Amino acid sequence: MIPRYSRPEMVSIWSPETKFRIWFEIEAHASDAQAKLGVIPQANADALWRAKDVEFDVAKIDAIEAVTKHDVIAFLTHLADIVGNEDARFVHQGLTSSDVLDTCFNVQLTRATDLILADIDALLAALKRRAIEHKMTIRIGRSHGIHAEPTTMGLTFARFYAEMDRNRTRLVAARAEIATGALSGAVGTFANIDPSVEEYVCAKLGLTPEPISTQVIPRDRHAAFFAALGVVGASIENIATEIRHMQRTEVLEAEEFFSKGQKGSSAMPHKRNPVLSENLTGLARLIRMAVVPALENVTLWHERDISHSSVERNIGPDTTITLDFALSRLTGLVDKLVIYPENMLANMNKFQGLVHSQRVLLELTQKGLSREDSYSVVQRNAMRVWEEGADFMTELKADPDVTAVMTDAEIEAKFDLGYHTKHVETIFKRVFG
Repeated sequence: MIPRYSRPEMVSIWSPETKFRIWFEIEAHASDAQAKLGVIPQANADALWRAKDVEFDVAKIDAIEAVTKHDVIAFLTHLADIVGNEDARFVHQGLTSSDVLDTCFNVQLTRATDLILADIDALLAALKRRAIEHKMTIRIGRSHGIHAEPTTMGLTFARFYAEMDRNRTRLVAARAEIATGALSGAVGTFANIDPSVEEYVCAKLGLTPEPISTQVIPRDRHAAFFAALGVVGASIENIATEIRHMQRTEVLEAEEFFSKGQKGSSAMPHKRNPVLSENLTGLARLIRMAVVPALENVTLWHERDISHSSVERNIGPDTTITLDFALSRLTGLVDKLVIYPENMLANMNKFQGLVHSQRVLLELTQKGLSREDSYSVVQRNAMRVWEEGADFMTELKADPDVTAVMTDAEIEAKFDLGYHTKHVETIFKRVFG
């Protein structure tokens, strides 16, 4: 991923240096396990650990690979140069390349997930703080983009919190599913390596042994993992889209923090654009872009092919790096989002009480009118508000079909905003406990 949308800690997980360090640990732990079984001399296993603090020369490995056309062999050749050919004689004993590649990939994915989970925790904290801050800040709810009934800004933040909390649960499950390792040898039969070696190495790396791995770890695990990341990306866009709508000039119920010296447009000095949330919408597309290729990677020929490899070399780092950056950006956006309660009330009152139509409808049915007749009576008054700019309460008080069953005081009582917030506390308890 380009540096513009990258953060150092996540990038480091996918660096060649980190990858080769994990490869080394897999090989070194495997040698220890083989020595315990008496398959190789303990002295050779001990000698391998001489490379523990060595900085592997990425350029040299790349140069070797240019000749061998095989990345694992290139690494093993470089490792032998470090520890000596004789001491490296039993390195990779009974293993195949996929044992190293797949186990390393899953170590990287689990480490990346740990960073993403920390990102989500920070976002959840920001969403919860803003939800509590604006628990009773009235705003109009919308369906189809049209004014519906009153809600609160706190409930908006709370539903985004609940959504991200579900995403956290999904990621915990995805991490558990991806945290497997395989050191089962060619075609996964353990013919040349004891299963206890796999168990030993996985324990050292914080993984669980793959129950059956053919020659690769099954890619349905990875498909589920990247699908979980894709859902997080979709949720990021969901929040970003709401913010983009709120910042529209005609709405202006909230806007991204505009810092001193910031410029919104090269041509129009007055502009304050929702650039962060628009950027997040684009990044969410990149995150979701990994889902279909990951699903297509599930189908491999027989016990092993490498059609998945080029895909994963891209989507592994790109998706996790992008998601890490996007979550951090969204947290900052939410944390500094500027809220305009006065504009929220002004927007809600734009159509002079129209948002209370359902309460009048329900009251008319309680008074004895059929639902069909009640709907017709309320709708004809509502249409005059839409089409003529009339005041809804005034129209209702002048309608003989309404006043025949409702007093003026009863009509006015249906315009109480507090009616719509009476269960906010209950919802908050459900969301936040």
